[in-house]
Formats: sequence, structure tokens, C-alpha cells
Amino acid sequence: MDTAAFLKTLDYAILKPELGHESLAQAATLCRTAGVGCLCVKSVDVPLAARLLEGSATAVAAVVGFPHGNVHPTVKALEAQLAVAEGAEEIDMVVNVAALKDGDAEAVVRDIRAVVDAAWSFPVKVILETALLTELEMQMGVGCAIAAGAEFVKTSTGFAPQGGATHEAVQILLDAAQGRVQVKASGGIRT
Repeated sequence: MDTAAFLKTLDYAILKPELGHESLAQAATLCRTAGVGCLCVKSVDVPLAARLLEGSATAVAAVVGFPHGNVHPTVKALEAQLAVAEGAEEIDMVVNVAALKDGDAEAVVRDIRAVVDAAWSFPVKVILETALLTELEMQMGVGCAIAAGAEFVKTSTGFAPQGGATHEAVQILLDAAQGRVQVKASGGIRT
């Protein structure tokens, strides 16, 4: 894979709560210039990001239920629907971690499916927050994402105190996915 192809696989995130329009504009310029595949932003920043990246090859992704996932599925669905209406082409949702830890697969699938349905045909990436999960919970999260129709699972928001992506977590997700859903390492990755 050459550098340009590699850059198209990356998501560049600008999600810290204190980062405003100037930081977003700088990130959009970087993504546009370098050919980064996706700029992931807070849902409130989607309209500006979409304007800044109009005509470029960089997609806009919006986070939903961010950063903790403790939001009613209907609210997550509305946030996803608004983000898509305002220019998001991908949705990164945070799963209901508590439901996952409780072993409530039905609630987790319902949570994810609400967002998948609201995002129309745009890709939904499910952030599992693997630093908070056991191996079995990670496997269950992958199964729920597949059952709900998500296109990706991701390791982390980068906001969990325990850290972001690890090699071990990525391998667990890959083994559980078996090619049925794509896996992205996320959270705490600095390049």
C-alpha cells in the first residue's frame, strides 16, 4: 500500500471539547491537503466541517453519544439523523458500555440499530471503549455490531482514563469479526 492509499484509510479526529473553529479549520486543511480519508468531528461541528471539506476527497464523520455512550437510543438516532442532514457522511457512535458490561445483547443491538437506521445508507462505526471491557464483552460487542448492521467496530474514544487502542484489543476484535465487520484502531493514537 502506498502512502496515498494509506492516508485514505485514516480517520483524523478533532474531538476535545475545548477545540473550536480555528482548530477545526486547521484540521480540515490538513486532511484536504494530505488526502486523509475522514475528518471526525463533534456533531455540532458537522456544518462547518462539511463546508470546509466540500469538493475534497475527505469525508466528514460525526460522533454520536460521545464520549460515554450513556444516551437513550432515540437521542443517538436523532443526533445521527441531524448530523447526516448537515453533511456527515459517516457516523461514529459510542456503544452503551453499561449494557454491554451487563451482558444485555438485546439492548446493545437496539442501541446500535437505532443509529444504523437513522444514518440511512451512510457507514456506522461502533466505538466499543475496549479499555473498559473484558475479552468476552469485546466479542459480544462485535457480535452486536454485526447483528445491528454496523460497518465497523472501533476500539476507543481516546477519552477513557484507562487508555485507547492496544494491539491486544485490536486482535480480539479482528478475531471476533472474522471479516464480517471492519475493525479500526482508534483512541490515543498519535502520528
